[in-house]
Amino acid sequence: MSSAIAATPLVFRHATAADTDALVALVESAYRGDSSRAGWTTEADFLEGRRTGADDINECLGKPHSVILIAERGDESRALLACAHVAEEEGAGYFGMFSVQPNLQGGGIGKQVIDEAERIVREEWRLPAMRMTVIDIRDELIAFYERRGYVRTGRLKPFPYGDERFGLPKRDDLRFEVLEKTL
Repeated sequence: MSSAIAATPLVFRHATAADTDALVALVESAYRGDSSRAGWTTEADFLEGRRTGADDINECLGKPHSVILIAERGDESRALLACAHVAEEEGAGYFGMFSVQPNLQGGGIGKQVIDEAERIVREEWRLPAMRMTVIDIRDELIAFYERRGYVRTGRLKPFPYGDERFGLPKRDDLRFEVLEKTL
């Protein structure tokens, strides 16, 4: 991570429909294809195809108690650095679509996004916990969340094989595990 980015504070805001194309590009770059290999969150080894699309963004933006949190550089450029979907589901916060520009991963931006998402859920929505689903073979990613206080619940959800909106699996053993953190 460049020292200029590290020294520039982040500015958070909620996405609007005008951000759709930039959000799709960011999420795709963080998880799919060769560009994702610059970071450590890539899913390119076990999934190809799309990770998200304008339809997903619009659905997130259209729900009550659902925001896409955007982190931008706190200078005149307002460059998009990261995003996450934060929503209320089943009496708790839900954290997903978490993406940081691949070349900036590992520099602390993601931790700040998680902190802001947790603040929204805890202080604005007054919910007791945050949950997320992570593909359970993602040991390094799960360890990242565990270092931030999330615990593996043992609750598993099937991967939506056959639904290309979630990507094209390269293996047949994918499933999601629910992680949770008390706020």
